[in-house]
Amino acid sequence: MDRKPSFTEHFIPREQGRVYAREYKGAGPAFVLMHGFPDNLHIYDDLIPYLAAAGRRVVVFDFLGFGASDKLPGAVYSFPQQLGDLEAVAEALDLDRCIPVAHDSSGLAAINFTLAHPERVEALHILNSGYDDAFPILWPEMVTLFATKSLNALSGAIAQSPAQFGWLLGWQKNLFRYALPESQQAHFDEGVGALIADNFIQAPSSGPAFVQLASQFFEELARNTQRLPELKALDIPVKVIWGEFDPYITADVARDRASHFSHASLRLLPAGHWLQSDMPEEVAKEMLS
Repeated sequence: MDRKPSFTEHFIPREQGRVYAREYKGAGPAFVLMHGFPDNLHIYDDLIPYLAAAGRRVVVFDFLGFGASDKLPGAVYSFPQQLGDLEAVAEALDLDRCIPVAHDSSGLAAINFTLAHPERVEALHILNSGYDDAFPILWPEMVTLFATKSLNALSGAIAQSPAQFGWLLGWQKNLFRYALPESQQAHFDEGVGALIADNFIQAPSSGPAFVQLASQFFEELARNTQRLPELKALDIPVKVIWGEFDPYITADVARDRASHFSHASLRLLPAGHWLQSDMPEEVAKEMLS
């Protein structure tokens, strides 16, 4: 298997800059892989070779403010903007039929894209991610801090201090790491763990995008909770593929998420929050089956 399959780069214009995307040629409806709050498209580096080896078309991109997409001074980030990023990628790459793949905070864009454009969605795949607040979830402390309005003064001060922000980021990252089986911890350190740190430390940083999106997170979850009845009406197969060692968005959340769709399957894997990195071959098998 080619561990580094070739891809074509795309820079897709938006109102506040360009969205960076990679396209891996192949057959069938494209898997459109999306990242969440603390990371970027490289969380799929371990998974893509398996999908490409199966001959499937794959598209992966960075939301504005993250990874290799533009981070313009004064840019305004929001969840509607992220949905717009996904729509722009689908339009630019002629994705008439696709399979959105959600992870972490991109669950909001993936599910709302499916609701808005069911005719363009072949299937929906949901990895460990958020969407609503109907089921009790202990969100990561760093997200909760920046999402809680009454703590804005504290979170704002931390965001202005690279040392404090860096310490908080490292502390939060370790809580995800400690929940993993020991056999997966070294790979986490070398892959996702390093990626998260680079995403915030390297200039230009993804910090502004994270801070803005986190501040809107709870309100967006509440809005999506009102849309849950719409999910039952979707006549689309949904695969919920979940790492059961996620210390926050747990297996109970996965069961609740699957329950809101009429045509959903659920598969739990012995992996953590970033299951596509912890167990890429097994995740690929589930996606391709």
